[in-house]
Amino acid sequence: METLKREEDAFGQLLWACYEENEAVEIIERDDGLISVYDPRVYFSDPKHWPVFEREAMRFVKGRVLDIGCGAGRHALYLQRKDFDVLGIDKSLLAIEICKLRGIRKAKVMSVEDAWFRKDRFDTIIMMGNNFGLLGGFRKARRLLKRFHRMTSKDAVIVAETRDPYKTEKRVHLEYHRLNRRRRRMAGQVRIRIRFEKCATGWFDYLFVSKDEMKEILRGTGWKIRQFIDSKNSQYVAIIEK
Repeated sequence: METLKREEDAFGQLLWACYEENEAVEIIERDDGLISVYDPRVYFSDPKHWPVFEREAMRFVKGRVLDIGCGAGRHALYLQRKDFDVLGIDKSLLAIEICKLRGIRKAKVMSVEDAWFRKDRFDTIIMMGNNFGLLGGFRKARRLLKRFHRMTSKDAVIVAETRDPYKTEKRVHLEYHRLNRRRRRMAGQVRIRIRFEKCATGWFDYLFVSKDEMKEILRGTGWKIRQFIDSKNSQYVAIIEK
């Protein structure tokens, strides 16, 4: 996998600015022109400030852990402090550098597409912070989930956070759902890029799914839903087992 060029690693530069306690704003641009702004301090948040459903999800983690899209490493760091053997991976070199500076012992520059490990390597895969979305789309998600099945132990679990895209009344989102259907894409399959100051990532697909859609994606991959953990809004975590 090629390392991102500095001008393409907007996410990493955003995290670095936040890490150095400078003012930083995350800008997400969707391919229909929608601009959303977020506070990146959440990537460094202490567990005591996490929402209840997120803390509840951590109870299902066991054994050797792969944190996909680890960002600044808040989940990996929490689990490492609980004596779990955790490997964090992220496509951003700067994100991984921050993870190491924060004390994470195992962190590697790697995209979800390149995540390939030996059989039975992990007991838990976590995809928190909506990172089920990194699976991108229906076919890609099924392909990667089958790969995850091969590289995890017989009683492994996936702890994956996402958002139900249909729990909205905002016209701009409903219109985007219709646009996606016309393009023969899943309604919650957004095409976005991250911007920070003068930098921007390339465009990439990020997937939000309903619970029924997640069940359909899992069918035939060797995984099934154990349970869902709901939040007070559209966010939820799926506990997925073999």
